[in-house]
Formats: sequence, structure tokens, C-alpha cells
Amino acid sequence: MFLNAWSIALSLISLLVLFLILMAARTGYRVLRYWNPDSDKALQIGLESETWLASTLVAYALGFQIVSLVVFVLAADDFCKVIAGAMCATGSLLANPFGMPALLVKILGLFLYSFWLVLHRLDTRCEDYPLVRLKYGYLLVLMPWLVTDIGLQTTYIANLKPDIITSCCAVVFSGAGQGATNLMTGLAEPLMLTLFYGSVVVLVGLGLLFRRWRHSGLAVVSVVAWAWFLCLGLATLTTVFSSYVYAMPYHKCPFCMLKPEYHYFGFALYGTLFPAVFFGLAAPLVTPLRRRSTLAAFIQAFQHWAVKASLILLLLFTALSSYHYIAYRLAGGEA
Repeated sequence: MFLNAWSIALSLISLLVLFLILMAARTGYRVLRYWNPDSDKALQIGLESETWLASTLVAYALGFQIVSLVVFVLAADDFCKVIAGAMCATGSLLANPFGMPALLVKILGLFLYSFWLVLHRLDTRCEDYPLVRLKYGYLLVLMPWLVTDIGLQTTYIANLKPDIITSCCAVVFSGAGQGATNLMTGLAEPLMLTLFYGSVVVLVGLGLLFRRWRHSGLAVVSVVAWAWFLCLGLATLTTVFSSYVYAMPYHKCPFCMLKPEYHYFGFALYGTLFPAVFFGLAAPLVTPLRRRSTLAAFIQAFQHWAVKASLILLLLFTALSSYHYIAYRLAGGEA
């Protein structure tokens, strides 16, 4: 499957990302070992210039890797055309044991990679670069995850065979009792809706509190709440809201809504959910950095903006995901 256009695009992105990150890794090692902002030696001056180039390379590399999540999903959707039994990306990703793990690693990587960009942005706001050691240490920690991301993607494509018979989303995400392969067994609609809308109310309340009272304890609670909502939001989209988007009670799939016949509605849903969760997580996660005096004002400004963005995106995601469900109820749908 490596000769497929989508596979070639993913492979080229991966090679470019690895090249840029490996070039920056040497600088990261040198920064952790030799960085001394109080020194005026040639080594320190050279490192200061070197970090600008390396940071730019890393920013582009991680940006490309973030975009690769979208390309990967679109590629999986295209693969279904040649895989027996697959109707969308669900069947393609289940065609071998590496598809779903690759997708999960990419989704989590979206948040890990984006957080480095936040650290970089905050670091460059100060003349003394107070986060340069932290962001390069974090980059070196990120490298195994990045290699795993690319490795799983490559292994998935390499083991994808057209003659493999896989399952479609109608079987994988069917209602309880309709198939042994169901991935969402036991998630009743009333319970999911109660948890979903209840969590939205809690997150809005936490966001409003955090804007006024940035206590470390509240930051921990906010991180846990947003991480919970990411899982809940994806599950609710799949088991409840998706069937209303498709106007078919037994069609439950997180991928088909990305197709043109549904007006690419899924991009609006995921394009609000993931940024909302990221900003909701990033705002409390940078709280410990306020201890650095030169960063305090920038951290406060970022947190204020990030919380506001997360709440706006959260409410927009809630409205978009509820639209078809509410329209169906208002039209006289069954209770």
C-alpha cells in the first residue's frame, strides 16, 4: 500500500519530521549540557543563535506532525476503497492490529506536540529565554513518542493488504447485542447525554473559576476534567450524536461524518473539540511556570486567553454536536 498517494504523502511527512527533529536534537543536548545565560563565552553566544534555528525547525516539524493526523484519517478513509468489507476509515484501521493504536498515538501526540509549541511561544516572549532548558528537555522526552507515532503509522501501512477482510462501522459500533465486535457496548443514550451535558456545565464553571482564582489545586481538577471530557466527547459523538447526523438509528461511526455526503460536518466537530480540550488543558498546565518572575505576566495573559478560547470552543462544539439531535426532537422524533 506504499504506492498509494496518501501513503506517499504520509511517508514524506514522516521523513521530513524525523530529519528536522534529529537536526534539532543535537542542539537540545548541547543546551541541556552547556546553557548558561549568565555567560558571555563564545559557546553561549553560539548556542543562543543555534537555538533560534533549532526551535524554528522543531516548530515546523511538530506542525507537520500535527497535520499528519488529518492526513492519516483521510488516508484510512481512502484505503477502504480497496479493502474488502471496509466502508470507511473504521474498517481500514481495523484491517490490521496497528491501525487503531497508530490513530490513538497520533491523537495524544496532537496534545503533546502542541504543548511544546506553547512552551516555545512563552519562552520567546522573554529576553532571557527562561524556558529554553525546559522546552529542549521536553523535546528529547517527546522523541520516543514521535518515533513510536511514525513507526506505528509505517507498520500499519506496510501490513495493509487489499485481500484482508475487515468489518464495517455498522458492525463495530452497532448497538449492544448486535455483534460481538462492538467497541461501545453498554453505553446507553440517556446516560451518555446526562454525562455529556453535565460535564459541559462543570467545565464552564471550572473555567470561570480558574479565570479568577488560578490555584494549583483548581488547576489539577481542571486537567482531570478536560481529559475526562475528551474521552466522553469522542464516545458521545460515536454512540449518540453520529446517528442523528446520518439520520440512521443504527449507523454509529466517528469517521463517516467526515465524508462529503455529510458536508464534512465531522471536521467542524473535531475542529472544535480538540482545540477546546487542548486550551483547557494548557491553561492549568502552565501554572507552575508562574514562579519564574520574568514569565508571570505572560503566563497570566496566556491563561486568560486560553481559558476564554477553550470555553468558546466548548460551547460551539456542544451546539454543533447537539444540532441534529435537537432538530430531530423538535421535529417530533420518538422519545
